[in-house]
Amino acid sequence: MKNILERISEHPLIFDGAMGTMIYSKGVFINTCYEHLCITSPGLIGGIHQEYADAGADVIETNSFGANRFKLQEHGLADQLEAINRAAVRLAREASGDNALVAGSVGPLLKSGQVFIENQIDKLAGTYREQMAVLADEGIDFFMLETFTHIREAQLAARVAREFGLPVFVSMTVGTGGETQKGRPVEQIAQALENDSNVDGIGLNCGGGPASAYSNAERALPLATKPFTVMANAGAPQEVDGRMIYMSTPEYFTEYAKNMIQIGVRGVGGCCGTTPAHIAMMAKTVKSLTGVKKHITIESHATEDAPEVDVVSMAEKCAFAAKLARGEKVTSVEITPPRSIDLKPMLAQCQTCKDAGIDAINIPDGPRASARISPMVAALAVEREVGIETVLHYCCRDRNLIGMQSDLLGGYAGGLRNYLIITGDPPKLGNYPDSTPVFDVDAVGLTQVVNNLNHGMDVGGNVIDPPTGILIGVGANPCAVEPKRELQHYLNKINAGAEYAITQPIFDPEALFRFMDAAEAKGGSIPIVAGVWPLVSFRNAEFLANEVPGVEVPDAIRERMSHAKTKEDGRRLGIEIAREIRDRIADRVAGYQVSAPFGIVELALQVLE
Repeated sequence: MKNILERISEHPLIFDGAMGTMIYSKGVFINTCYEHLCITSPGLIGGIHQEYADAGADVIETNSFGANRFKLQEHGLADQLEAINRAAVRLAREASGDNALVAGSVGPLLKSGQVFIENQIDKLAGTYREQMAVLADEGIDFFMLETFTHIREAQLAARVAREFGLPVFVSMTVGTGGETQKGRPVEQIAQALENDSNVDGIGLNCGGGPASAYSNAERALPLATKPFTVMANAGAPQEVDGRMIYMSTPEYFTEYAKNMIQIGVRGVGGCCGTTPAHIAMMAKTVKSLTGVKKHITIESHATEDAPEVDVVSMAEKCAFAAKLARGEKVTSVEITPPRSIDLKPMLAQCQTCKDAGIDAINIPDGPRASARISPMVAALAVEREVGIETVLHYCCRDRNLIGMQSDLLGGYAGGLRNYLIITGDPPKLGNYPDSTPVFDVDAVGLTQVVNNLNHGMDVGGNVIDPPTGILIGVGANPCAVEPKRELQHYLNKINAGAEYAITQPIFDPEALFRFMDAAEAKGGSIPIVAGVWPLVSFRNAEFLANEVPGVEVPDAIRERMSHAKTKEDGRRLGIEIAREIRDRIADRVAGYQVSAPFGIVELALQVLE
C-alpha cells in the first residue's frame, strides 16, 4: 500500500469523523476514559471504526488521542498505557482493511490555557516518546498530532515523532477568528509548520464549524506547500433535552468539504459532532469530483495503428465552426430544456433567437444536477423544427463510457455537430442527492474520446469509418478558486483535442484576461466564447456569487445592483452592466454565450443588440 504522502499527492483523502461523539451517543458517560474502552469494550470501538470505514473514509484514526501517561494517570490507568495503545492500533487496523490507512492519533499534553515552559521540554518529550513508540511498533501508517493549541508543543511532538521514521501530520486548533487562545494567527501557524522539517502535513481541526474552518483554511493555504488537512466540527453544540447536540447536517458539512477540496485542501474529515453520516455523504460527493475520482485512461488516437480516414476539418463541421475558423464573432443563447414533455415553449424561444440572427442555441445537460427532458432530444428537435444550430452540453456524470460513446455516435447520425464537453455537477448539488454519479471519465477524458471518434477510432480501438466531425467545445473558468489547477485542467483539455471553449459567466474582465494570457503563455490558444449573464436583481447577483460554483461577481457590481429599486430597474441595470462587459472583452474573445435569466430570451438578445 502507498504511504500517506504518496496517496494524498495523487488525490484528496477522506479522514474519519469524531470518536468521542460516537462513544457518547452509545450511552457511555463523559467521565469515562474513552481510550480505555479499547480494552474494556473493543467491540464498541471497533464497531465505530468500521462504521467510518464503511462510510468511505480513506484514513482511520486510532482511539489513542489521550492515551499518554499524563492523561491516563488522571484515571489511574498509567500502568495500562502500552496495552491501550496497542489495542487502539489493532482495532483501527482491523476496520481499515486493505484500503484505508491507520493514523496514530496523539493529542497535546498541555491544556490551551497552560504556558509552555522551557524546563518542561524533556518531560514532555519523554511522555510523547513513550506513547509514540508503542503506536509505531504496533504498525500505524503515520502520526496525526491533532488539536494542538501551542505551536511550540506541536513542534516538539513532531520532533519526537520523526524519530520513528513515519510521516508526521500536525493539526492545530484555532478559533472562529483564526487565532489560538494565546492570539497566534493561523498564518503564523501555517508558516511555522511549513518551515519545520519534522512536519510532513499541516492541518486544522476542531475550534469551529465548517464555515470558520473554510475561512481559516483560505488564510493558511497560500503559505503552505505541504499537504493540508481540515477536520471541522459539526458546527457549534446546542443543548437539546439536557444533551449538547451538534446541529450541522451532513448536507451542510459536505458543501464546505467540497469547497475546501476546490481551494486546495488535500484531506477532509470531521471533528466534534461529526458522525458516519457526515463522512458518508462527504465521501460520496468528494470522491466524485474531477481530480479526485480515478478516471478511465483514454489513449490518444495518435498511434502507429491509427486508421487512415478522411478527417473533417474544423471549418467543414458546421456553420458555427466555420465562423470560428474565419475569426468571425459567434453568438449563442443558453436555453434550458423544460421539466416537462412539452417542448413548444422552448422551440418558440429558439425561433425568437433565430429571427434575431443568433448563431446557435446553447443547451445545458442537467444544470445543477437537475433532471429535465433529455437535452439531446431537445437539441434534435430544435435543429429539426427551428433550423438553428445547437451547442449541446454533454456531461460525464450520468452515463458510463459505453453509453456516452453511443450517444455521441447517435447524436452525430441525427445531425448534431457541436458538443460542449463538461464533467458535470455531482448529484449532491441537485434534487436527487441519493442518485449515483458515474464519472468514468472527466471532461479531459471525454474530450479525448470525441477527438478519437473524429479520427476514426472508438474507445475499444475499433475503426469508425467514416469518422465523426464533431466540433469539440470545452468549459473554462477564469475565476476558479484554484487558478493554477484550473489552468492546467484547461490545457489538458486542449491537449486532448478541444477546439474552442465557453467560459463561465464573466463579471470581471480582468480575470478573463489574466486567464487567457496565462493559457497563451503555455501554448493554450483556442477561440474563447465568453459567457455573459444579464443580472436581473441584487438578489440574483448575490445568488450567483454565493451559490453557483465558478461564478464570481465583484463587489462593485453587486453594489451597483443593490441600487435597483424595482424589477424593471434591476433588469435595465443588469443589461447595462452586461453590455459594458461585452464591449470591454470584445477584442479578446471569439464571441458571446449569453444566458437567458429565468428563460427570458429577450433579456439575452438585448445584451447583444
